Amino acid sequence: MPVLLQTTLLLICSHVFMTFAWYAHLKDLSGRPWFVAAFISWGVALAEYLLQVPTNRIGYTAFSLGQLKILQEVISLSVFVPFAGVYMKQPLKLNYLRAAMCICMAVYFVFREA
Repeated sequence: MPVLLQTTLLLICSHVFMTFAWYAHLKDLSGRPWFVAAFISWGVALAEYLLQVPTNRIGYTAFSLGQLKILQEVISLSVFVPFAGVYMKQPLKLNYLRAAMCICMAVYFVFREA
């Protein structure tokens, strides 16, 4: 499997865990003390790290650190937007789409041959 595809798929999986670790407690554990939410989130974040660390090692064999970071940011938002809309029931706003276009330009610039 090509490094880009392998890195992308693993980053998507890790960011699903990361997004739930960071934000799901706002909905699911809002009635619990913050430290309960923190411990549960840490458990979910462990799964994210167990995917993310090897993913970055794989990706770094073919991409620069800057390219990995921009790829990670795009994937993070690509996972977050459906999570926010579907799971958290947050409305999608036009400014979010405008920001996404800026990030797409960042991808273009960081991956283009200079």
